[in-house]
Amino acid sequence: MSPNNDRQPRYQQIAQHYRDQIASGELRDGDRLPSVRDLTEHWHVAHATAAKVISTLVAEGLVSITNRAAGAVVSLKTISSARDRMASIRKHGRIYPTSEYAVIKEAGLQPAPDHVAEALNLDAGAPVIKRRRVTYRRQKDGDVAVSASTSWFDGALADVAPNLLIPERIRLGTPGYIEQQTGRRIQTGSDQVTAAAASADTAEDLRIAESSPVLIARNWFRDEAGEVVEFGEYTSVAGRWQTYEYEM
Repeated sequence: MSPNNDRQPRYQQIAQHYRDQIASGELRDGDRLPSVRDLTEHWHVAHATAAKVISTLVAEGLVSITNRAAGAVVSLKTISSARDRMASIRKHGRIYPTSEYAVIKEAGLQPAPDHVAEALNLDAGAPVIKRRRVTYRRQKDGDVAVSASTSWFDGALADVAPNLLIPERIRLGTPGYIEQQTGRRIQTGSDQVTAAAASADTAEDLRIAESSPVLIARNWFRDEAGEVVEFGEYTSVAGRWQTYEYEM
């Protein structure tokens, strides 16, 4: 089906089609994209337009070209942001594409560290729920750890959303599950990012050398009343891009 967004140039409409297929996992790492000639015929566009589709996806780190004759293949050098995860819940009803999965390493109640209490607007040492996970990407030559993350919640949610305390995946994602259990719907989010050196724990989770360069981010998900539902921290390996789209 042809993309339909009159506000975007034609090459961007087509590129978005393949972005969506990659995000959903329909196209996985190592899968081949149609050639420029095939794109030209399938989408009824000029050769230059089809070539620009491929060059755009290459520039965004979604595909690579190692052999001009063989064409472009999916070669993900990206990492999903908190916004991407939320968009996936809204669009697909799941937080991860089929090309990714998470392993929950830890889940339970504990006293809030100072920075977590501040983020959740709680008293220092108040009970909070901690969920720590490592996200892996399925690849033909073996699964790769791409990020390690920790989500923090007000401990008061333990009674109404008990699955947060179980070290197992929640298909809806934690925001979707909390909405299902409490009716609190995420309306806004904010992210902060910085560069750092990998700690010993992070290095072990991501299978990299200690002190390797990493991207560290934290995010806040807020409900309709502006209250923080989830405070998250995540770390990803170097060499992967995060993309943010916005309108001016």
